[in-house]
Amino acid sequence: MAKARWHHMLMESQRHVLKAVDEWNCSSGNYSDFLTHMHKAWHYLLHAEFYKDKIDYHYKDPKTGKYQLIDGEPKAWDLERCLKQRYPNTADPVRLNAELFVALRNKVEHRYEHGLKIVTGGKAQALVMNYEHEMVAHFGSTYSLAERLRFPVSLQALTAEGRDQLRAAAAKLPKRTRDLVAKFEAAIDPAVRDDLKYDYRVRLVPIVGSKTDADLAINFVKLDELSEEERRVMVEAGRQGTVIIRDRHVEVADKDKLLPKQVACQVEAQVPFEFHVHPEHTEMWRRLAVRPPKSVANPYDTDPRYCIYNEAFKSYAYTPAWVKRIIKEIGTVEKYRAFFGKDPRMKVTKLPRQVSTSPEMSETNPQSKTA
Repeated sequence: MAKARWHHMLMESQRHVLKAVDEWNCSSGNYSDFLTHMHKAWHYLLHAEFYKDKIDYHYKDPKTGKYQLIDGEPKAWDLERCLKQRYPNTADPVRLNAELFVALRNKVEHRYEHGLKIVTGGKAQALVMNYEHEMVAHFGSTYSLAERLRFPVSLQALTAEGRDQLRAAAAKLPKRTRDLVAKFEAAIDPAVRDDLKYDYRVRLVPIVGSKTDADLAINFVKLDELSEEERRVMVEAGRQGTVIIRDRHVEVADKDKLLPKQVACQVEAQVPFEFHVHPEHTEMWRRLAVRPPKSVANPYDTDPRYCIYNEAFKSYAYTPAWVKRIIKEIGTVEKYRAFFGKDPRMKVTKLPRQVSTSPEMSETNPQSKTA
């Protein structure tokens, strides 16, 4: 019996996703090819879904209602249009993740591929996992690729030297490429940016102790399956660099940290104008995305270079590096004016009070008389 057309479209989609993962995992793989193959994989997948569900996915002339043709064939929706149809919610993390890679696809410069691959690693993992979930949810587990896609073996990222090399490579990305990602994410709610469907990040912890027959080389732990205390420890480990050793964790995050008032005092001591917690400090951490607002669902979404969330006190603490960053940004009158759009309030030197000894003052001011 002949297979349905959507089946052949799905097979082509799977061919591209397997090619994409091979490009990513191969040491000589090409990041541009990964982007291209994942783009086609998602494109064919959504076309297969629409075809199976009898959704017309072709462009029509808004005036005549007739199909727009290319080489005599109706023009099919591009991936961006397909994503809008499948995920109408503009804040859907799956849609946003795919849209980011659509934007990156046309911006990659070959000499910066390695750095971009490092910066977008978690998002690329999410892109592939979202694909698998979407496909299985729509076509069933018989089409799953889980047995054909395996966790890659890595050497560089598991050593201290390797981590330093990765950071250095990421730092060499051109400004326009960094800006593309930064501007894209600036419009996303912090809770969505932290969603694993948008950016899938993992922390590798070596397994110690005797091995059992049930053990695998890689064990994945889902946060929603942990207890509240276990989840808190895992989240803090990921956000604050906490070291986990067997059944205890060593908290090192609050050393030398500052409260907002302490930050304001240290900054004001080094600049010629007044600097307060409100509005200056508050406006700076908001605009520089140092920490999320109080109403956000995930308070741990901070920039750990400058700020950490203290679970015990339900508050934020800031690093000495944050004080230096503030001074660098607004340390002069000109910089302050450029950042806040107004002139600073200059410090006023208070002179000691002068006590008059004139007879007139003594008669009218009883407090000036000697008891």
